Amino acid sequence: MDKNAVFNNLLFDLDGTLTDPALGITSAAQYALCKMGIEVADRTTLTWLIGPPLIGSFEEGFGMTNLQALEALKHYREYFSEKGIFENEIYPGIAELLSDLKAAGRRVMVATSKPEDFTHRILEHFDIARYFDFVGGNTMDEGRPTKADVIAHVLRSCPDAAPENTLMIGDRKYDAEGARAFGLDCAGVLYGYGSREELEHAGAAYIVESVAALRELLL
Repeated sequence: MDKNAVFNNLLFDLDGTLTDPALGITSAAQYALCKMGIEVADRTTLTWLIGPPLIGSFEEGFGMTNLQALEALKHYREYFSEKGIFENEIYPGIAELLSDLKAAGRRVMVATSKPEDFTHRILEHFDIARYFDFVGGNTMDEGRPTKADVIAHVLRSCPDAAPENTLMIGDRKYDAEGARAFGLDCAGVLYGYGSREELEHAGAAYIVESVAALRELLL
């Protein structure tokens, strides 16, 4: 791990890295679970759903079959597409960081498990879409179900990307594991929804506690 490395290609996770989506995601999940006959009184107990693909989370966390999980996802999107998508906040300092990275000549991309349609709407809402060279995410039909699938999609847009000049930035183990599948380093951020233990165990090469510390690492 070279702390003096210059990463020209930067892949940012969205949820828990660029924005804090807790209210929207947990409210949408609470709504979906209610539709499936599962009552969750306190939506804040659902923050563990932030980050991983939802199909697997519904299956593993609530014992759903794949068909049930797909139905739950449909209900989730009913709420999220109209209301939950904007129950979201950009982390302080992120817009300025993205602007400075672009000014420094970095190629800045998004790699998220959220569908690209929702991702574009969120980036436009917070007026940060202009900083990204490429936005990669899942598809509405779950065509890229893992973070590794999403990263592969993003890397295809950036033919000069190589392990020594490309960095994934995210808050959960899925980001670090997905990056490792392509020989990339990952910077784990602790201001999101993953713990230091989770990120270290997943092999994150760097761990930062704040947006300010992320700025110091990248610039």
